[in-house]
Amino acid sequence: MENSPHIKKELTGYIIRDVFSSLGLSIYILADTYFIAYAVGPIGLAALNIDLPIFNLFNGLGLMLGIGGATIFSINKSKHPEKSRSIFTQVLSFGILLSLIIMALGLIFIHPLLHLLGANHETLAPSLTYLRIILIGSPLFIINNLVLSFVRNDSNPHLTMIATLSQSLFVIIFDYLLMFPLHMGMMGAAMATICSPIVSLLILTQHRHHPQRLLTLQHLTLRFKPTFKAIQLGFPSFLTEMSTGVSIFVFNIVILHLSNNYAIAAYGIIANILLVGLSLFNGVAVGVQPIVSREFGKHHWDNVKTSLKIGLLSALGIAVGLYLVLIGLKLPIIEIFNHEHNQQLIRYASAGIPLIFISFFFSSMNIVNNLFMTAIAQPRLSFFVAIMRGYIVLIASVLVLSSLFGLTGVWVSVPLTEILIFIIGMLITRNLLKTIDQ
Repeated sequence: MENSPHIKKELTGYIIRDVFSSLGLSIYILADTYFIAYAVGPIGLAALNIDLPIFNLFNGLGLMLGIGGATIFSINKSKHPEKSRSIFTQVLSFGILLSLIIMALGLIFIHPLLHLLGANHETLAPSLTYLRIILIGSPLFIINNLVLSFVRNDSNPHLTMIATLSQSLFVIIFDYLLMFPLHMGMMGAAMATICSPIVSLLILTQHRHHPQRLLTLQHLTLRFKPTFKAIQLGFPSFLTEMSTGVSIFVFNIVILHLSNNYAIAAYGIIANILLVGLSLFNGVAVGVQPIVSREFGKHHWDNVKTSLKIGLLSALGIAVGLYLVLIGLKLPIIEIFNHEHNQQLIRYASAGIPLIFISFFFSSMNIVNNLFMTAIAQPRLSFFVAIMRGYIVLIASVLVLSSLFGLTGVWVSVPLTEILIFIIGMLITRNLLKTIDQ
C-alpha cells in the first residue's frame, strides 16, 4: 500500500482543469439559451427545451464510449500498454459507425420524434429547424466527447480544458453573429452549435506532440469484446447524462399537462441552469476518474480513498456556492432570459428556483460517487444507482408529487430524488471501500 504525497496536488490540477472545461461548456449552454430567448422569445426557449433530450443522447453516447474505453485505457496503462493503445482505435471506430446510424434514423423519423418529445402547434416549427441541424452534426458531438475522455486519461487534462473552452468561445461568438447581424434565428443557433466540436477536435489533434502520450491510432482488428467491455463500463455514465434528457422530457409533458408553454419556457431556464450545475459536478467527477482508475490499477488503496474524499468535498463546495448565487440573484437571472418581461414566465421560474436547486447539495456528490464506481470497475453497481437516480425514483417522484401538489410537486421531486439516491449511493460506496481495504 502506498500513499503518494503528490496525489492531492495532481488531483487538484485535474479537477481545476476539468471544472474550467465544464464551466466553458456551461457558459456556452447559457449563451445559447440567452440568444434564443432574446432573438426568438419564450416559444423559441420552449422549443429549445423540447430538443434538449436529443442533445443529451449524443453527449451520453460519447461519454459512454469515452469514459468506458478510457477507464480500460487507464487501468492497463502501466502494466499492459498495448492493450491500452488498441482500445482507443476499436472504440473510436465503433463510435463513428454508431453515430452515423443514429444520425440517419433521427433524420428519417424526425417528425414522429418531435411529437413524442412534446412539440405542439406553437413549438413544432422552431423545434424542427433546430433539431434537423443538430442531428446532422450528431457524429461530431459523439466523437468529440469520446476523444476528450481518452486525451484526459492520457495525462493531458490541460489540452482538454483548452479544447472545451475554445469550442465554447466559438459558440458564443457565432451564436451572436448568426442570430443577430444575420438574423438566422433557431437555424443560426443550431449551426453555431454543430460547428463547435470541430474546433475542439482540431485542438485535440495537438495531443500527438505531448511527450507522455501513449494514445495512438492503430490498425483496426475486429474484436468486439474490448468494445463491449467499454460500453459496459461507460453505460452508467450514459445513463447519468441521459437521465437529464429523460427528466426534461418527462417534466415537459407533465408541465404542459398542468400549465402552458410559458411554464415550459420557465422550466427551460431552470433546466439550463440545472445543466450548468450538473456539468460542473461532472467536471469534478471526470477529474477524479483518471487518478482513481490509475491508482486502483496499481492497488494504491489509500490514494483511491483520498481521491474520492477530495472529489466529494470539491463538488459539494461548488454546489453551496451555486445555490447561494441562484437564491441571491434569482430575479436578475430570470430577467436575463426574459427579454419580453413576460409575467407568467417570471412567476413560474421564481417559484421553481428555490425548490429545485436544493438538489445541488446532493446531486453534486451523487455524480462523483457514481463515476467513482465506474473508475474502480464496478459497472453493475454504478448502473443500478444511475437507473434509480435518473429514471425509477425521479419519474415516480414527479408523477406522484405533481398529481398531489401541481407545479410545486414538480420542483420538489428533484431534490427528493437526489436525497434518496445520496443515501443509497453512499451506503454502497462505504461497503466497496471496506472490501478493497481487506
